[in-house]
Amino acid sequence: MKSPITGKEMPLCREKRRAEFRKESFEIVFHFYKCEDSGEQFTTTELDELNLAQLHNQYRYSNNIPFTDEIAKVRNKYQVSASSMSEILGLGVNTYRNYEVGEIPSKANAKLISLADNPNYFKELVKSCTTLKENDRKKILKRADTLINKNEEQFPTTAVLDYIFGSDNKGKLTGFKKPNAEKLAQMVLFFAERMKPYKTKMNKLLFYADFLNFRNSAFSISGMQYIAIDHGPVPDNFQSIFEYLSNEGYIKREIQHFPSGKEGTIFATSDKHKFDASLFTDAEMEILNGVANKFKDISASDIKEISHLEQGWIKNENNKSAINYEYAFDMDGQAIHR
Repeated sequence: MKSPITGKEMPLCREKRRAEFRKESFEIVFHFYKCEDSGEQFTTTELDELNLAQLHNQYRYSNNIPFTDEIAKVRNKYQVSASSMSEILGLGVNTYRNYEVGEIPSKANAKLISLADNPNYFKELVKSCTTLKENDRKKILKRADTLINKNEEQFPTTAVLDYIFGSDNKGKLTGFKKPNAEKLAQMVLFFAERMKPYKTKMNKLLFYADFLNFRNSAFSISGMQYIAIDHGPVPDNFQSIFEYLSNEGYIKREIQHFPSGKEGTIFATSDKHKFDASLFTDAEMEILNGVANKFKDISASDIKEISHLEQGWIKNENNKSAINYEYAFDMDGQAIHR
């Protein structure tokens, strides 16, 4: 961006700042351009959105307020319209619709929406709503009963998935997304289709996709937590994750033997699943394609060395600890542009 004062290109700067939202203060990585001659600071619409997203994300996380995709997911699982959902919750139609597109609910309304995620509680809300048409009420109650029965039948499977992929929103450690098993499976499938990578490379591809998406939007794609180990950043519990994806037919793991006596695992596609781009936004697909193009011809050992240049790995490797997604803002340096 050029300075409106001098016309010279301005460097992009980042610094930790405290910002306030609804009388609560949070620390964010504030992005801005600085005119080196005048000292004046400037932002763009994109930087304003990124700075504000960081602030809103921390407020939601701190107060257990669901994110927009979680709010929409609650409604969609009951197969009701936004207007019907607003009636059931006792909210104005426009108020509820605004929640699905980004407005942050009050703490009371957020708690109500979170409780509605439980089909048993939702049934009671539907029964007490006096403005629903009787036919609509019956359909919604039937859907809630179906979900209750389904949850009871699938509880063991749900518990297993939560154990393998994680089930909690850990804020900065998951990129302000709850772990999404289906999205991660599709990411693995995407990279397997594009390049048949070794396991070491697959781990780094996932890391870069999630962290670069966070760098642009303050959200990860998969909601996975990454750990810094000797071989670079890897998804937490990655061995169990890949075992599950292989057993479910998302990928085939092929063992490659080397003259040295060592062996490596290659991730190939299977006939059971095909990549589903509809699960991803256009921006997320741009990230996935960008990562694939950047690292397509780079070996597993080279991408491991590149990942060792990342501050997120450097600062956490000694303790093998989880990597804060804020390290994504350091990723426009020598590592990925080497």
